[in-house]
Amino acid sequence: MRILLVEDDALLGDGIQKSLNHLGFTVDWLQDGRQGENALTSEEYAAVILDIGLPQRDGLVLLKSVREKGLHTPILILSARDGKLDKLKGFNLGADDYVIKPVDMEELAARLRALIRRSSGRASPRIRIGKVEIDPETHQTWREENSVELSAKEFAVLELLVQNAGRVLTRAQLEQSLYGWGDSADSNTIEVFIHHLRKKLGSDFIQTLRGIGYTIRRTE
Repeated sequence: MRILLVEDDALLGDGIQKSLNHLGFTVDWLQDGRQGENALTSEEYAAVILDIGLPQRDGLVLLKSVREKGLHTPILILSARDGKLDKLKGFNLGADDYVIKPVDMEELAARLRALIRRSSGRASPRIRIGKVEIDPETHQTWREENSVELSAKEFAVLELLVQNAGRVLTRAQLEQSLYGWGDSADSNTIEVFIHHLRKKLGSDFIQTLRGIGYTIRRTE
């Protein structure tokens, strides 16, 4: 899952980015509010971690602006401001969660996953389609109740397709979700991951629409 971190503290930002990358997220990190707003209006993210006291544009101003533009991406405020009025203002402007610094990285990851899960209308962490079930919280996968071992990138591709079951995702959309700024992928990387997933989960689980992209069909 690709998320945006807008945090001007270099040490904290670097620590959050590395920790969340290790916990299965792809993190784009920016250090001022104006760049953060530009990224949010031009890129697609599963969630946002937003500091308040940012250079160029205050985090709350950014939050108000993107909500007024109709952005529905879950936004978690991460701030040292722990007053009740600060929290109420954040929620009233459209924040989905408000966390006080410092925060445990596993708790932060769990909060992000919960926000993403709720934004897609799911109550349970696990997602089941046909014979395949995944748990985005633990990165586990099963086929017909049998555990399936996947690499981190294979799971990321599968998770995105499962969460968007019924929609067709292009290779560019899959690459954008898997790789942050500065990362690069070989031209056939997505095709390789799809090939591996089909071998492990069944050749007909992921459908190819030639010239368009990939999809997993919803099941009743």
